[in-house]
Amino acid sequence: MFEDRGYWFEIPINWYGKKQVWDMAPNFLKAREMPLTLPVDPGCLRCHTTGAAANLPEARNKYAGEPFEAGGIGCTSCHGDARAHVESGGKTAMMKLNELAPVKRDSVCLSCHLEGQAAVVHRGKRLVDFKPGESIFEYASFFVHAGEAGSGGRATSQWEALLQSACKRGSGERLTCTSCHDPHGSDDVMTERERVAWYRGKCLACHDGAGKPGAGEFARSHHQENQDCTSCHMARASSNDIAHEQVTDHRIVRVAGGRSVSPATTGELVAVGAERGTEANRRDLGLAYAQFGARGERDAAARAVALLEAAKEEPEATKDHELHAQLGFLKQLDGDRKGAAAEYAAALEADPNDSLAAGNLALLEAGAGHYVEAEKLLSRAFEEDPVQVTAGMNLALVECGLGQREAALGTLARVESFSPDSGQAKELAHAIESGERACARH
Repeated sequence: MFEDRGYWFEIPINWYGKKQVWDMAPNFLKAREMPLTLPVDPGCLRCHTTGAAANLPEARNKYAGEPFEAGGIGCTSCHGDARAHVESGGKTAMMKLNELAPVKRDSVCLSCHLEGQAAVVHRGKRLVDFKPGESIFEYASFFVHAGEAGSGGRATSQWEALLQSACKRGSGERLTCTSCHDPHGSDDVMTERERVAWYRGKCLACHDGAGKPGAGEFARSHHQENQDCTSCHMARASSNDIAHEQVTDHRIVRVAGGRSVSPATTGELVAVGAERGTEANRRDLGLAYAQFGARGERDAAARAVALLEAAKEEPEATKDHELHAQLGFLKQLDGDRKGAAAEYAAALEADPNDSLAAGNLALLEAGAGHYVEAEKLLSRAFEEDPVQVTAGMNLALVECGLGQREAALGTLARVESFSPDSGQAKELAHAIESGERACARH
């Protein structure tokens, strides 16, 4: 990571431990330019560091100080505040997860290991504020497509698959992540023989009838030639969202065969966790469908617009910049420029730092010939959030169109300072400097 003028960025290269290779970060395997404006996002920090800080409102990668306390997952990430434990010299125990209500116990793991096809943070909430001992469903709703089998190929969606398993349905709340996984260790350091024995022991703890007549018979009779239960009942497939990663099918099927995880499918979205009384409201469901509508799924976009228009009638909707920004984007995709502009304006009224709304409204203003208004919007968006390189490029074009040659070159210099591999910025700067592109007021 590195810091530049209060903004924090990640080096876009990852070490993939299972394959023992260095490669580009997820989503950048096909990048043609080095994405040096990859922001250090609280959404990433909260699952990969201890003591992740909340970002400042101006930009998602701007922090008042160090963005986290320590790298990796420490005790407090799962067991909560350790001050009393430390001050008492260890006499005061930290939070014991097995003493929590099941949904709060499970939420410690699910806060990072529940992904869904779409995740929507509740109005006024931030996932970085989640603390062990709380329910993750108080912070966000998670959605999958109805009828999805397994994890859908997602790297961190084992919980959705486990909910479909006969083991989970039969065991109920007794079965949780730590029933099989030791959070204080890792099977990566086990030998293959140790790993097989560990997980077979977990399976037999339930299936061998311990303490009952006939105990041990299952272990003696069930495939002594193959002690690895997972090889038959928990097939592995390549992840479809993170390179060099595999997904273990937590449906725990009776006989493995065919595809172990289903690909993403279109259709109705349902909330994961709804059985716990967390049925999604119109706002959250609408924002979930909006994620698919933004990818070009017209039916999803139509459902999103209908749900979000209805959610606008709720008393708190005027303060909900995300609702208005997403509704504006969907209307813009549908060609409703006037409706989109109104929604973007409402989003900025709720949150002046919404760079998505500012940038998109600026494009609409420029398209209508309102270049001065477009310049103001883009200047604010790019000044506060330099990750928005596209906003910077558009600002330079508008400034050039208004005859502000030096301002345009200054904006491009700022783009290059944060994104030095940007070919577009270099080409436009060269065109303006050489006179190939004349900056004249239109």
